[in-house]
Formats: sequence, structure tokens, C-alpha cells
Amino acid sequence: MQVYTIVQGTLGYLDPEYLQTSQLTEKSDVYSFGVLLVELLTGQKVIRFNKPEAERSLANYFLYAVQENRLVEVLEPRVVEEGSVELLQAVADIARFCLRLKGDERPSMKQVAIELEGLRNMGVRRHFSAWNGEELHYEKETVYLLGEGAENNDSIRNEAIMSIAAGR
Repeated sequence: MQVYTIVQGTLGYLDPEYLQTSQLTEKSDVYSFGVLLVELLTGQKVIRFNKPEAERSLANYFLYAVQENRLVEVLEPRVVEEGSVELLQAVADIARFCLRLKGDERPSMKQVAIELEGLRNMGVRRHFSAWNGEELHYEKETVYLLGEGAENNDSIRNEAIMSIAAGR
């Protein structure tokens, strides 16, 4: 007995390799997560029908902008105001690696989680040397996502509780 699964979801999140091979892999989820990161960074929808054809796919538009050193231009202005350029570049780099066309060139979700956790906890950018042999080097610095010091670095849970207590 064979079981068939119908793939459902928004086209913009779908791994480009799936469109060629009809095979979903663990790295397909990594691609979709990369698209989600780009949505969070840009505040834009994954498919933008009101844009010229070259800009309809948010993932492709984002990758092109990063390649052209125009990252800050495509980021949501509130994101730029709240984060350091170095931190935003680090998150954009993670998204860029997740969006690689070939699945075997993408990191695993575990590697992505480690990178994001490292940014959240220490503000230290790790090296991507394990990902396709490419290395990115950043200076060590302390960056906290929720405030200036470690006392504010207690995950999204505290932020949600503070928002609820404030009536938002």
C-alpha cells in the first residue's frame, strides 16, 4: 500500500528544489524558514503581485538586494531603528544561507538554531565555515535583542508578559 501526500501551502515558501524533483527534504524546511526570516526583516509579503515580475518573489528580491549591498534599503524601517546594522546583517546572512537554491548547500535547522541562539545570547557572530566552505568573519561584540544589557536578555517570554501587563 502506497501513501500519497499532497503538498499544500503558499508558493513563495516552497523549496525551489521541490518544484524540480517533487521531493521534500529536511532542507526544504530550512528554505521555508529562510523565507520567514526575510518576511520578518522586511515586513513584506512573500508574494507581491503589485510589484514588477522581477520583484514579485520576496526571497529573490531580498537575495538580489543583499548581493547589491542594499540590505538596509529593503529592511522594515522599524527593524532598522531597533537593531544594530551588524545584528541585522548577521540575521540576513542566516536567511541568505537558508535560501540557497541547492538543498545540500543550506545549513540544517539545528545549525540555524545555534546561530540564532548565539546572536540572541551573546551577540557573537559565529563562522559559517561548516556551510559549504564559506567563511564570514565579524568582530566580536555584545548585542542584546531586548535591551542594552544582559538583564533584559530573557527571551520573548518576558516581552509577551510585559505586553500583556501593559494591555497591548
